[in-house]
Amino acid sequence: MRFRRGRGGAVSGFREAVIDLAAIRHNVAHLRHLVGTPHAMAVVKANAYGHGAVPVALAALAGGADWLGVADIDEALELRDAGIEAPILAWLHDPDADFSAAIADDVTLGLSSARQVQQVADAAAELGRAASVHLKLETGLSRNGVHENDWAEVFALAAALERGGLLRVDGVMSHLANASAFDDQQALECFERGVAVARAAGLTPTLVHLASSAAALRLPAARFTMVRFGITIYGLSPFDDATSADLGLIPAMTLRGRVALVRRVSAGAGVSYDYLWRAPHDSTLVLVPLGYADGIPRQASGTAQVHLHGVNYPLVGRVAMDQFVVNLGADSPAVAVGDTVVLFGDPSAGAPSATDWADAAGTINYEIVTRIGHRVPRRHING
Repeated sequence: MRFRRGRGGAVSGFREAVIDLAAIRHNVAHLRHLVGTPHAMAVVKANAYGHGAVPVALAALAGGADWLGVADIDEALELRDAGIEAPILAWLHDPDADFSAAIADDVTLGLSSARQVQQVADAAAELGRAASVHLKLETGLSRNGVHENDWAEVFALAAALERGGLLRVDGVMSHLANASAFDDQQALECFERGVAVARAAGLTPTLVHLASSAAALRLPAARFTMVRFGITIYGLSPFDDATSADLGLIPAMTLRGRVALVRRVSAGAGVSYDYLWRAPHDSTLVLVPLGYADGIPRQASGTAQVHLHGVNYPLVGRVAMDQFVVNLGADSPAVAVGDTVVLFGDPSAGAPSATDWADAAGTINYEIVTRIGHRVPRRHING
């Protein structure tokens, strides 16, 4: 089906996510000004939280970030293949990962065990060059990271390999749980002990980083020499008690679709699977061609809203794999096939936010933007 151009802004095809790179640049510059650490990492893992890794990385660097962070080596190599030369840290690895390509492309590796330290040193020896590493400490999340019981062993090994010219321990890092002020303070103290033990073992890390977005903004003691900005560079708040606007941030992603069908139904008509909703009176419905295959949460069935012609309208019935239905009410607004529907974007423009959708689905805004699927083209503007 070919749509005529709809009112309210053109959308190319059924669906698109518009990514405002000017918002990314603004957010990074604003966060750097607020925090003031010598270094700031922009976390662009998971395709930049669904926003597009390469263009977002470039925008974040233009905004003042001097490091990029990803989860795995493949994500780092994608950035290198795009010509990005800024420092990149990758910290989550397959047990049998081949570290050679990362070392050859100057990707810094976050390491969480003696085994990984030795694996990286072996790969560096084969290449005849030293690998840059950050040692990740376990400070309370019970995930990856060197446990306090193993600090002495791992630090001694790393120091010996550094003296042998195979490693450069450029950083020490960890991550907070954000569970409570008490828990974060406990983790902070544990991390400080770990850094002290590392230095006592002869290591001289210049990049010491614990804080991601939440702690960077609200726990100054956790800032050290670098902070990692994740959700905030995308213009979304990590807090339940502060909006993006409260933090001076601009949401970067606007998710849009187009009206595929306008239907007038009589009172009592059921909508979508299971008939969770029946029209209480004669109503105008519109069909929007995005569904859970595109990352639209099925859990938001009957609770989320969309923005159409300056008004927010509710979803009704089940979100299906490829589509959902919106109720325009008893009146018959001047809506046509092809008109633009905004699922979420910048609330200052009247649209629901990603956080609104997260609340509707019982999840977090991180998940809402990151889960947007590959069928949804990303269109980057203000690059």
